[in-house]
Amino acid sequence: MAENPQSVGAGGFIRTLPSPAPNSTPTTKSTTSLPHPRVRPLLPGSAKEDKVRNYVEGQLRYISRRYIKSFAVEEPGDTVVGYHSMGELCRDVEALVNILWLSATPSLQIPYLLNIAGSLTEWVTHFPPSPKPTFSLLGKLDHCFASLLLGRVIATKEPLPGFEAGSNLGMSVTDKIRCKSIVEQTRLLIVEVMSRPQVEELGDEEMDDDRPVAIESDSEGLGDADDDDDDLYMGVATVYENTLVQLGESL
Repeated sequence: MAENPQSVGAGGFIRTLPSPAPNSTPTTKSTTSLPHPRVRPLLPGSAKEDKVRNYVEGQLRYISRRYIKSFAVEEPGDTVVGYHSMGELCRDVEALVNILWLSATPSLQIPYLLNIAGSLTEWVTHFPPSPKPTFSLLGKLDHCFASLLLGRVIATKEPLPGFEAGSNLGMSVTDKIRCKSIVEQTRLLIVEVMSRPQVEELGDEEMDDDRPVAIESDSEGLGDADDDDDDLYMGVATVYENTLVQLGESL
């Protein structure tokens, strides 16, 4: 089992992040931003399934191109603009996660969500920390993975489409092992990333160039630095919390 990750709190204190116990009760977070899935999965080999697959693959290529452009010199005639921040990237990825969740099709959800979660371990390390959008995306991925592992919506225990009769549509052992590796790696990386100086994300109209910019927020006199640090610690500590619990029960 991976070691508990550590985070640096206010004043430089080291905090050890707890790993959810296999029999602990998962934390149910708001998932109102995720669309309600279809009533039943898309038929394998159907035109609708192909349409969704082609769309998802196209969007993944688009996100990858924008990510690469974030750190490349722009050339005349470029039609793809790089991401200015992790927040911008997260918005595109969240939209894609929404589509996958809406599809209610595990054969699409499992491989593509694992692909996204794996790529996120690279994306998040190359931008200044952007806690709110990053934790929002991770919360959605946690909800999706934990629900697919359980065969039910993690927050409500409502059966997922296609799982009503207990059919074996969920993750294979190979999928679970890959998921566990990604989850543990992500938890460690998030500790390191979020311990960097916090930044204020600028709007597009305020950017002088197309590169990620770190601007340390002036918190002097605000009196809420400790509260912000506690919120950040809690966000880090709950990364993939529900997924870890379900993996512990199924592996």
